[in-house]
Amino acid sequence: MVVATRNRGKLREFRDLLEPRGWQVLGLDEIGIDKDVEETGAAFAENARLKAISYSMGTDLPVLADDSGLEVFSLDGRPGVQSARYAGPHATDLDRIRKLLLELDQTGGARAARFVCVLALAQLGVVAFETEGECLGEIAREPSGSNGFGYDPIFFLPELGRTYAQLIEEEKNRCSHRARAVAALLAGLHCHAEKRCLSPDFQLE
Repeated sequence: MVVATRNRGKLREFRDLLEPRGWQVLGLDEIGIDKDVEETGAAFAENARLKAISYSMGTDLPVLADDSGLEVFSLDGRPGVQSARYAGPHATDLDRIRKLLLELDQTGGARAARFVCVLALAQLGVVAFETEGECLGEIAREPSGSNGFGYDPIFFLPELGRTYAQLIEEEKNRCSHRARAVAALLAGLHCHAEKRCLSPDFQLE
């Protein structure tokens, strides 16, 4: 399975989630796809679908694309689908974190938030599965932790008393939005495999 990303942290998470279930996970660079698909959709599902379809036209392998991001309820869902571009096209993770914390401080809004992940699995331009996962939490007042990537240092889980970035990978992979979306995907694949429609080396009919 090809995961449509060049983000090393994201690719590592997908490998941790999928390889124990028998899937070999490859990134775009590993199969020689160097083009980038512009995320022009207005919703996570649209962007995941766009990437899955486009990248799957460049390989015979099934392609799993995700679009994921952070939504702060008091900011009308921002940064949302713009999570990676929230502070500009060349901003760092720290730039995006600082911008979000500043916006919350200026607005005085509530800090409840969620991470959401939408997955689309396609082969040869045909989408076979779409799944979604979410994780509810709140925005911390300052970054904590050195694990993870993106907004992980400020996404606080009250039930655990830590941010995403303070969790070890095994902990994060039990509760994250991406883990829940992958679990739903694997359940769907298992269901179809039981009906002899799909297997780990499936070809879509």
